[in-house]
Amino acid sequence: MTDAGVSPHGPTPPRLLPDEVHRSVGPGTALLRLETTGSRQSLLDGAWWPRSRDVEREIPPLVTALTEHLGPITRVGLDASAWNSIPSRLVVDDRVVHLDSFPVGDDTVLITRGDNDHFSLMLVPPNTTPEAARTAMARAVRADNVTQATEILLAELPHPAGP
Repeated sequence: MTDAGVSPHGPTPPRLLPDEVHRSVGPGTALLRLETTGSRQSLLDGAWWPRSRDVEREIPPLVTALTEHLGPITRVGLDASAWNSIPSRLVVDDRVVHLDSFPVGDDTVLITRGDNDHFSLMLVPPNTTPEAARTAMARAVRADNVTQATEILLAELPHPAGP
């Protein structure tokens, strides 16, 4: 039997965002960096690139994907100014998920597992080009990231030319 993370051919290199994953990231993708320690040092726990601003269409698959890795999700916090109407709750996989409207900014989604365990995901705007979205998401999930979502998106997303 081998130790976790060590193959018979030597230690497994870190795989934060392998090239094949980087190329396959498309709209609707969520990337997570899950730390197994109690102290999460970076500002963001992951990134999400929804296909639209339709809460009832986009949140259920996100919650399903997160539940697979985090366990049951109880709440999702969104900025109401960034989404088409936000209902107070959705039923996802036969579980009620409460939706909260917070002035967190349209670049962040707050996820709650249980009563107090919170995760912060950078939200990539739906109309972002694939390369810009991939670059921003890769930066957000770096273990040493101390940059806020707004700053990452401003740095990575193309800006319209001035008049």
